[in-house]
Amino acid sequence: MTPERLWPNLLLDGFYALSLCVGAMFFLATQRATSARWSAGLRRIPEAFMCAIPVFALLMIPLIVSESARMTLFPWSRPGAFAHASAIDGKAHYLRTPFVFARVAVVFAIWTVFAWGFRRVSLAQDKTPAAALPGHRRLDRLGAAFIVAFALTITLAAWDWLGSLDPSWSSTMFAVYVFAGTFLQGIAAVTLATVLLMRRQPLRAVVAEQQLHDLGKMLFAFSIFWAYIWTCQYLLIWYGNIPEEVSHYVTRTNGGWLPLFVANVLVNWVVPFVGLLSARAKQDPRRLGAIAVVVLLGRWLDLYLVIMPSVWGTPQFGLAEPLLAVGYAALVVLLFRFHLARAPLVPPHDPVLAADADAGPHVVRRHAA
Repeated sequence: MTPERLWPNLLLDGFYALSLCVGAMFFLATQRATSARWSAGLRRIPEAFMCAIPVFALLMIPLIVSESARMTLFPWSRPGAFAHASAIDGKAHYLRTPFVFARVAVVFAIWTVFAWGFRRVSLAQDKTPAAALPGHRRLDRLGAAFIVAFALTITLAAWDWLGSLDPSWSSTMFAVYVFAGTFLQGIAAVTLATVLLMRRQPLRAVVAEQQLHDLGKMLFAFSIFWAYIWTCQYLLIWYGNIPEEVSHYVTRTNGGWLPLFVANVLVNWVVPFVGLLSARAKQDPRRLGAIAVVVLLGRWLDLYLVIMPSVWGTPQFGLAEPLLAVGYAALVVLLFRFHLARAPLVPPHDPVLAADADAGPHVVRRHAA
């Protein structure tokens, strides 16, 4: 009965949940591609998140297939949308409905195939010690391949799901901006899950202050990276003052959107920067978990500011927003716990963990650091 209220919220929460899972998979890929030793015992946590990708991809399909959703969310789907927009004729060809459907299907298929590949090889490695080293090498190759695939697919997803909400707007940094937020969100999710699970055996044996410190450093560093991209995009558009670029920020820095615009920077950058500035803070599970929660809330706010001003004239907060957000969050937790329980919490035959265990506690601490 209120499609203008329902569809934007489903897009917001659906893209948030999907980007969290994909961000966790990208976190795993960076660890494999760089041969990181410190995170070997944490591998099952991002794996459990990425296994939920097919579910959230399916939940996004109605937003693009349903005519009601397309007409509400995406101006390019309305008849005559580009009739008087000669400056963006190229977008008229790019945003043809069949072409958009094809891109969405390809992106979701690539993410699902990589998630399946990571999980399949990881579980195969658990079966016998003989499969450990070949599986380790295959996971490294998958990680390197996914980094390349992710760079392309997140660019397509950023524009098809978010950028096309306002086809007249243009920014050469928008895809990088979405990438920065997605990776930060994945790091925050992995960090929070690690803090909550670290007291459980056998994870307690492989997670210590060194692993928390490394997660804290990543959360700290990539919140700064997100703020850097946010500042670059904003300043370049403000200084250039080109009509097809400034419309995005003119809306978001006026009226009821302005307080949210300021809060976005405070929550996504100032809080993690100040909260994780010291080494002791990065090693404190309670503080690290609290900062991860703040960042995850900040990521929702950031996507809210990307999506809602393109659809609504003023911010709207009622029962729909928190209830739908909590529902999606509950589904993320449910799927995470389901997939986490399907495999040993710590890979039993991981060659890095085996080598560290054979080398003794002193070497384990050094490698973790």
